Amino acid sequence: MFKKKIVLVLAFIFLSATVTTKAQEAALEKGKEYTLAGIEVTGKVSYNEQTVITFTGLEIGSKIRVPGEEISGAVKKLWKLGLFNDVNFFVKKIEGESIFLELNLYELPKLNDFKFKGIRKGKIEEFTKDTDLKKGKVVNENLLSNTKNYIEKKFKKDGYYNAKVTINTVADSTDSNVDMVIFIDKGDKVKINSIDFIGNSQFTDKKLKKAFKNTKEKKITRLFKSSKYVKDKYKEDLETLIDKYKEKGYRDARIISENVNYNKKTNKIDISVNVEEGRKYYFGDIRYLGNTVYSNQSLNSIVRIKKGDVYNGVLLQKRISDNSTPDPEDITSLYQNNGYLFSNINPVEVRTENDTIDFEIRITEGPLAYFNNVTVKGNDKTNDKVIYRELKTRPGEKWNKELVIRTIRELGQLGFFDPEAIRPEPKNADPAAGTVDLEWTVVEKGSSQVELQGGYGAGGFIGTLGLSFNNFSLKNILKKEAYRPLPMGDGQKMSLRLQGSSYFQVYSLSFTEPWLGGKKPISFFTSLSYSRQFLYNYALRQTTRDQSFNISSITVGYGKRLTVPDDYFSISNSITFQYYDLNNYNTGLFTFGNGASRNLSFTTSITRDNRGINPIFPTSGSNITLSAKFSLPYSLWNGIDYANLGNQADYKLRNTGAGYTNANGQYVYTGAYIDNDGNPQSDYTLAIADRAKVDQQKYNWLEFYKIKFSVDAYNKLYKQLVLRTRAEFGFLGAYNSARGIIPFERFFVGGDGLANYSLDGREVIQLRGYPNNSLSSSDGGTVYNKFSMELRYPITLKQTASIYALTFLEAGAAYSNFKTFDPFKMQRSAGLGLRVFMPAFGLLGIDFAHGFDPVPGSTIKSGWQTHFIIGQQF
Repeated sequence: MFKKKIVLVLAFIFLSATVTTKAQEAALEKGKEYTLAGIEVTGKVSYNEQTVITFTGLEIGSKIRVPGEEISGAVKKLWKLGLFNDVNFFVKKIEGESIFLELNLYELPKLNDFKFKGIRKGKIEEFTKDTDLKKGKVVNENLLSNTKNYIEKKFKKDGYYNAKVTINTVADSTDSNVDMVIFIDKGDKVKINSIDFIGNSQFTDKKLKKAFKNTKEKKITRLFKSSKYVKDKYKEDLETLIDKYKEKGYRDARIISENVNYNKKTNKIDISVNVEEGRKYYFGDIRYLGNTVYSNQSLNSIVRIKKGDVYNGVLLQKRISDNSTPDPEDITSLYQNNGYLFSNINPVEVRTENDTIDFEIRITEGPLAYFNNVTVKGNDKTNDKVIYRELKTRPGEKWNKELVIRTIRELGQLGFFDPEAIRPEPKNADPAAGTVDLEWTVVEKGSSQVELQGGYGAGGFIGTLGLSFNNFSLKNILKKEAYRPLPMGDGQKMSLRLQGSSYFQVYSLSFTEPWLGGKKPISFFTSLSYSRQFLYNYALRQTTRDQSFNISSITVGYGKRLTVPDDYFSISNSITFQYYDLNNYNTGLFTFGNGASRNLSFTTSITRDNRGINPIFPTSGSNITLSAKFSLPYSLWNGIDYANLGNQADYKLRNTGAGYTNANGQYVYTGAYIDNDGNPQSDYTLAIADRAKVDQQKYNWLEFYKIKFSVDAYNKLYKQLVLRTRAEFGFLGAYNSARGIIPFERFFVGGDGLANYSLDGREVIQLRGYPNNSLSSSDGGTVYNKFSMELRYPITLKQTASIYALTFLEAGAAYSNFKTFDPFKMQRSAGLGLRVFMPAFGLLGIDFAHGFDPVPGSTIKSGWQTHFIIGQQF
């Protein structure tokens, strides 16, 4: 249907066309030059006549020969457009020296609809995007062959060596549009039956097969590496094989021949590789030529190769210029980090004697380079100032590769752009002037998140509405035209969260300005929250409305980036006031059910955060945080003797926990004690109301201090396989031992790390493999420590969704006081999980964890637990 058909028809009868005019008949004279008087466009064509004539390149009034180069050239131009199936020129009439032509065209049909058959939905979406199939596209041979070849090549790369693609087109009644049906038979994966090496004596077959990272033999025991044959990967492995030899001193190693034999009957491949190893070499003298900026000693400290070392060409190249990592320790980076963009370092073999090779490292330093114009493109929403203030590459400063890499990290950490798509591109490099322009390309991603949930948990229906605007613009909040749909672009963060069920409600609002005043990286943040919780009977699933516990909170603070010890450090300070209001709310944690407590505290923290570019999936760096939270030491000036508050004997006994409530509602403490007159007594009775009154006085203003420390490190083990290690510690203490540790701010360890709807001022610590809050006493711990290791591997890090799988080991525990603290006595767990981050919804995840130890008070190990993760840190 789409066969090329170019027909030039000069319409004359028996090779001599005649055209009747008003006065005469004029015959076409072959080869005669005529004046083109007109072109009429006929056939099936949707373009207007003048547009088509323009396509031909023919001009009315110009001289042409029929037939001749002008006509054939016009035909070629029309066919080259790829829009037509038939192209025909006819002579319509001749008047004297003038000629009139008819151009008859038939357009190629356009794509109406298309379908893939034989593959799953995920592949359909991928192929649709990559092949750019869409309604209205011209269906020509090029489209059909490109689509077919792309799909077959894609499957072959995935190991389906016999993949076949057939494309059928069905025209509609007008022949103007066609439907395309793409049949795909991917066949079975081609596996590798055997890999054999010939000519190797220095390395066994087993060691050489290990050098093939992506080409493996089919074995039952191989679980984590595929044995499929992928041609491109196989070619890479051949290069890796030679590098293996070069790393061990065999500079002359080469592949003489290699054969890949496919057996159709078994659908398997046999590979044989014939190598020539050559002799083993050693490094001789290494001299530097052309270096004036750095001494030989400085360069030697980077190369770190001595005379007599086994020759390693791969290592030498990495010490000269290592492209495997963004911030290598090599000579090229040494120069480029200090302005020498135009430098060139080239290792040259200058002498080979027996088995020893002498080298000259020839250095062309070139002039210093300075940033000239630094521009940004791709930021459709984010204002330029938000980006420019994060740039470490500023006009007029020396070129610095390290600062270019650092800027990529800073832009990625903003969370407004796809971190995998941030690209710096040097332009207009001028060695004579010593300048270079730098253009930053960013791709905006959704920075706002919506959390809208409804579910059943903790004994009732729970609804959540959360809105987080991470690139907000407060100054434009009153400008109607700025709502698209919200004022955005100034890099501010605002979040609103509402959550509620039949027995609790939470309302919170927070705002952060990262650059207060817009000139220095000093942040300002504030938050307001209010929570209300009613007493809930989990056994009866009943809510008691006249028993409630309310917390009102306000926080104001600021943070600042530091320059010493380095500019990865930051400090943050904040003041928080909380008002705890208890109304007939008696639980084990609180010693009074009616009353109020006030918490005015100051928090300071210092952080060093140099995690990698992508905040969702860091591959390097660490985050170290030390924080201290403390109240005022009210005991120093309020004049209260907490050691003798109430009845001293009562407190001595109550600390033992011995006692019971009698029928009159009085608490009877049992045990011997000495009363105020020095007389020994056996039992003492104190009304619960009196005890609550004493404790209300005790905790009217909370007095405490709280220290926390955490280290969170990331290391890339292999390609995108990342090891995350984390250690954390927390301690809640009291200035006055007689006053004791407050019932708020305590640590509750175990479970998914979510608040779990216990709104009593607690701090929840995740430890998977155990039920929520199960590793602390009912009153919470005052000390905790936790250690964890995670192996992470990304499934996809695309802008629309980042997904990674993980497996982990964890251990941790909570302790009632520092005397019982034992960092080696912990509950342990292991498991695996999945994380999904979508810009619009934040982080979602699931973990399956096995607890190896029993929870406190039990003798049976925790076993398997399932944890759902919503909105936690990455």
